[in-house]
Amino acid sequence: MTTTGTHINYYHVCKRELWLFANGIQMEHTSELVAEGKLIHESSYPQRAEKYREVEIDGVKIDYYDAQNKVVHEIKKSDKVEAAHRWQVKYYLYVLKQNGVEGATAILEYPKLRQTEEIELTLADIEYLEKVKSQIQQIIQSDACPPRVAKKICKNCSYYDFCWSGEGEF
Repeated sequence: MTTTGTHINYYHVCKRELWLFANGIQMEHTSELVAEGKLIHESSYPQRAEKYREVEIDGVKIDYYDAQNKVVHEIKKSDKVEAAHRWQVKYYLYVLKQNGVEGATAILEYPKLRQTEEIELTLADIEYLEKVKSQIQQIIQSDACPPRVAKKICKNCSYYDFCWSGEGEF
């Protein structure tokens, strides 16, 4: 299975969420928070669709790519899982590099927070991402779903009811 940006993100948030998503149990369509994130993505920079291109390459979909300046623009609702967002964007840069696009950078944007962060890909990042890709494949090809892990972020997850139905609060 091809590793996607969503796989990279979920790997850094929750291995159980990664396994469920990759094995066809997708709950995002039931989440109001996911819907809100999509709305923010679509409405924050309405002129972007005219100015930048959407790029799909090696299982990765980059919504806003400035080909002239080689800049990926990634919009996120909240910075609660900021490390996962950074790795997802670094993975986009990794895929571009693997396909001959040298020197690309990214801007991670949180419009509701009015924050941006510039992201670059280092050699250490490339080594790390190659290990993570291998670990992701091991997780998603496993016959067993990873155990749930109680985290604060769980209450906002689209898989919350799936993981915690019939259980007490954590």
